[in-house]
Amino acid sequence: MALSLGLAACRDKDQGGDWAGQKVVKTADEAPKPAPAPAALAEEAPAPVAAPVAPAGEIATDSSAVRFVTYNVRNWLTMERTEGGDRAAAPKPEKERAAVTQALLAAKPDILGVAEIGNEDDVKDLQKHLADAGWPMPHAHLNRGIDPTRSLVILSKYPIGKTVPRDDLSYRLQGEEFKMQRGILDASIETPRGTFRFLGVHLKSKREIQEGNEEEMRRNEAHLLRRELDEILTEDPQARLVVYGDFNDTRNSPSIRAIQGSGRDANALTTLPLKDSRGEYWTHHWDFQDLYSRIDYVMLSPALKDSVDRKNSKILDTQEVTKASDHRPLLVLLK
Repeated sequence: MALSLGLAACRDKDQGGDWAGQKVVKTADEAPKPAPAPAALAEEAPAPVAAPVAPAGEIATDSSAVRFVTYNVRNWLTMERTEGGDRAAAPKPEKERAAVTQALLAAKPDILGVAEIGNEDDVKDLQKHLADAGWPMPHAHLNRGIDPTRSLVILSKYPIGKTVPRDDLSYRLQGEEFKMQRGILDASIETPRGTFRFLGVHLKSKREIQEGNEEEMRRNEAHLLRRELDEILTEDPQARLVVYGDFNDTRNSPSIRAIQGSGRDANALTTLPLKDSRGEYWTHHWDFQDLYSRIDYVMLSPALKDSVDRKNSKILDTQEVTKASDHRPLLVLLK
């Protein structure tokens, strides 16, 4: 299994997270040094076991399609948390981890793109929860950016092939250099439906900071992603790209428009208009403001725009989802 420490959100109530934010690291010299790459996670991943009887609320899918889920799991990591009036470093509460597990068990993903995971130990913990529930995903590729707390990971039931480290993603804003905090996860996975190349992101949060304008930061990160996409698609116009993650911006924002590209552009992406069982589009609930918004997306390159089971692709709203995270998972069936 591939493991990359490439260069390279949302609020955990009063306990931090991207809505509570952190200081942006401006230069490479100031950036925390990533830990040395550990042995491949696959060596310690749980062995596959038989799938269990389908749980209540399981998502009906086309069995021949590849099931891809993207999910911001809300701080599956160790951080300062308040419990019982005391504040101390602690992992994501077990009841929330169990809820994430049950939500994913209902979706039965073949490939899972996760935002707001911590380090390799947190990845192994997520893998263990899934395996113990009867849904092992033994292959993983972890993307560590300059954000010392939150990372991106992709889990898969299929072996992960080529990964591309993107360790020099920076932009200038008002004369200063800033780094893309979580970078871009880039991993290719061969499946029974062919090879898909997944590019995952977790863009700058909406929290205002002193170092710069959060909207301009997010827009610059979006342009970095668009630049990488153009390079890939110029080299291979038939690249089968799945671009996904927590974009921290709404549908008609400059950031989302920049990533999608113009409809007249041969490299423009198709954004899937996913809905939940009630026909609603929101993917994130910010409880502090009681605000519901669509900020998580799955976008496809031109070669894949007709390779989706649109009828059964959706925003998941099973009972466990509300207990698991402030985001809702997105399920896309690739055929």
